[in-house]
Amino acid sequence: MWSCSFLFKHWDVFTEVTEVFILVPALLGLKGNLEMTLASRLSTAANIGQMETSKEKWAMIIGNMALIQVQATVVGFLASIAAVIFGWIPDGIFRIDHAVLLCASSVSTAFIASLILGLVMIGVIIGSKKLGINPDNVATPIAASLGDLVTLALLSGISWGLYKEMKNHVFMNPIVCVLFIALLPIWIVIARRNPATREVLATGWEPVIIAMAISSVGGLILDKTVSNPNFAGMAVFTPVINGVGGNLVAVQASRISTYLHMLGTPGEDPGLGIRKCPNPCWTFFSSDVNSRSTRVLFLLVVPGHLVFLYTINSMQGGHTTMTLIFIVFYMTAALLQVLVLLYIANWMVRWMWGRGMDPDNFSIPYLTALGDLLGTGLLALSFHVLWLIGDRDTDVGD
Repeated sequence: MWSCSFLFKHWDVFTEVTEVFILVPALLGLKGNLEMTLASRLSTAANIGQMETSKEKWAMIIGNMALIQVQATVVGFLASIAAVIFGWIPDGIFRIDHAVLLCASSVSTAFIASLILGLVMIGVIIGSKKLGINPDNVATPIAASLGDLVTLALLSGISWGLYKEMKNHVFMNPIVCVLFIALLPIWIVIARRNPATREVLATGWEPVIIAMAISSVGGLILDKTVSNPNFAGMAVFTPVINGVGGNLVAVQASRISTYLHMLGTPGEDPGLGIRKCPNPCWTFFSSDVNSRSTRVLFLLVVPGHLVFLYTINSMQGGHTTMTLIFIVFYMTAALLQVLVLLYIANWMVRWMWGRGMDPDNFSIPYLTALGDLLGTGLLALSFHVLWLIGDRDTDVGD
């Protein structure tokens, strides 16, 4: 994911239509809103015995695939509108051709990425179940990691191709927009046939739309930061810090949700104090099974990021010299991001459960969007502070 960011950010579509940067966190977050939610939902269904027969499996697969195509198309369209608005407000410049390009790129990227990743998630969950592996430990990390790579590569390639076509065939982008939107009624009809997805289709829009808006704010921060030549290196590190943070918190949210589903149904109190705000010490240092997994996930932050930093430095990406002080600031931002996310996840999943909301459908979009906003904001702050104290980008590898 980081290498794609490094390779594509110099393409003319990114330099001429900088609002594409605003789409990056929103569409990368879309994998948290859709694919990781799909993975969590199907993992829970597999763990509690709702996918035992072939009929049950096919019903869940077809209904959920149609559902995420509806959500991907709608949220991709809304993300493009947000990108246009956030790009227009600061400068006061509006170009209709750029707006249609953003819409076509966003909708087609969201649709194709969701189709590919949804099929992968279904295969991983069914395979994990057959091998006796808990899908919660496998599906959500793959959705997070693979989702970043696939989505960023698709966005870069599709936006570049449509940008080239825009100069020669002015009607290409409007046709792409109309085509994907015209398919919506088909996916809606299919999704309504499955009772489980019918409920999500009716009530599951609030978290994905709010999450998209939160991620778009992170995209605005990214757009304004990387537009400054002094902070160009941030474009490479943003998908890394957001991807790792979203990955870890999604695993924890999925595990807690499955744990609660095994004890009852949403709205029931299993005697865990789910309506209370958890004590931070209990969240991170108790003997509870979810607290132990919280500690393990938090400890994965440093080695995980060190691997990425070493690889980026080896490929001379990021336009940033890997000084000790840079690594300290970067790691501090990453640790603080994950620390806050894991605590919020522990509270949010239980809070939603206590109010009769299925955390599989609601918690992960909010958490990954908050991860995007926190990661981008803390990283931008780190780059600004590093610039002020003299640890600056050196334009390595231009």
